Amino acid sequence: MRNLISFSIYLTLLMSFVNVDAAYLTDPILTKKFKVVLDAGHGGHDPGKPSKAGYKESDIALKIVLALGKELEKNKDIEVIYTRKTDVFVDLFKRGQIANKANADLFISIHCNAHTSQAYGAETYVLGLHRNATNLNVAKAENSVIFLEENYEETYAQYDLSSPESAIGLELMQEEYLDQSILLASLVQDNFREKLKRKDRSVKQAGFIVLHQTVMPSVLIETGFITNTKEGKYLNSSKGQKAFAMAIASSVREYKNKIFSYLDNSTIDLVEKVGVEEDRIVDGITFKVQLAASKRKLETKPYNFKGLRDISRLKKDGLYKYYFGGTSNYTEIKRKLKQAKEKGYTSAFIVSFQKNNIQVPLQQVLN
Repeated sequence: MRNLISFSIYLTLLMSFVNVDAAYLTDPILTKKFKVVLDAGHGGHDPGKPSKAGYKESDIALKIVLALGKELEKNKDIEVIYTRKTDVFVDLFKRGQIANKANADLFISIHCNAHTSQAYGAETYVLGLHRNATNLNVAKAENSVIFLEENYEETYAQYDLSSPESAIGLELMQEEYLDQSILLASLVQDNFREKLKRKDRSVKQAGFIVLHQTVMPSVLIETGFITNTKEGKYLNSSKGQKAFAMAIASSVREYKNKIFSYLDNSTIDLVEKVGVEEDRIVDGITFKVQLAASKRKLETKPYNFKGLRDISRLKKDGLYKYYFGGTSNYTEIKRKLKQAKEKGYTSAFIVSFQKNNIQVPLQQVLN
């Protein structure tokens, strides 16, 4: 996750603390965009799940991805990156490499489901344990694509696709992003249910290799069942594909707004640029470092926050927000911010509160 800061806010805050060198005005942070990697499942010699009606999962997934990308690209502050834009085969590990190399903020993999019955509905997966046999089977079906790759025995030697326990390591490796992945997945399912009136098969966890390859919040969306007579027809239609794309795009924008809701009162990370400062005390204000926002309620213990102490928690807008430190000394809280980032909380930022935990815009306080 990265700060998405507008030029005007960045420049205003920076000017208030230091003399601006011309070189700062071309700093990459000024042009940072929210990067979303879109992954159309399967492709090329891997058509995906079979359908008696002849629907092709790889083709439907690609059309939804292209429509989704087109919609997201309407936002000037969002950059869309595709793992494929044509009917080609891309190895699972390469899909993750594309996202990691781009230093993306989100990874979204689009698929269609299938079953021998007339099962229907949409479900969204995050990386984790196979909670039941059904989740395991879905993951095994999607993971089986590795057998179409060259040298798959060597590339995926650490995986035992038939074992639920093998996913434990996968879950731990992406634990840092799990809460954010669940937040996005929940928004996707909410929009599918409320806007598209699809059956909500909920947010689930399973050991998808394609999700394991990424180091960012990631989800795999099973848009619906191509084996269901009615749903398969809808998925194969341009109307249905556009509807799914619009719903997912709305979810991405909601997610971005929730995660980066601090834009109007954010402090730019000036710690490295400002250098040593005298203490700056602001009476009646408490500064804190926001570490994360999640739907999950965590104990404010050091083991949950990479050893950091002095953690507090507030619930707002359906999310639990977790803060590090609490002081009226702005210079001190900037040191806390640096400490948090050194611990791995790269998207941490400073917020300010009046009495009774009433949050006030940081820019207003500092001015």
